[in-house]
Amino acid sequence: MLPAAARRRLGLRPGVSFTCTVQSGNIVLAPKTPTPRRPRFVKSKRTGLVYAEASKGAPKITTEKVRTLLADFP
Repeated sequence: MLPAAARRRLGLRPGVSFTCTVQSGNIVLAPKTPTPRRPRFVKSKRTGLVYAEASKGAPKITTEKVRTLLADFP
């Protein structure tokens, strides 16, 4: 069992599978698939508005993709 603080910091959810290896006498657990990072909310210094900032490595979203997603929105 992993401590709750460690799970929160790593963004681990229930049901995550791990690989287990031994390195230099230590047990090393690594998630089998990387856990996507959540976007964080940031307040703009210029406008004061809050927006979601994507984490590093997040896929880019294009105007065309937004249009496609909104086309199906009720």
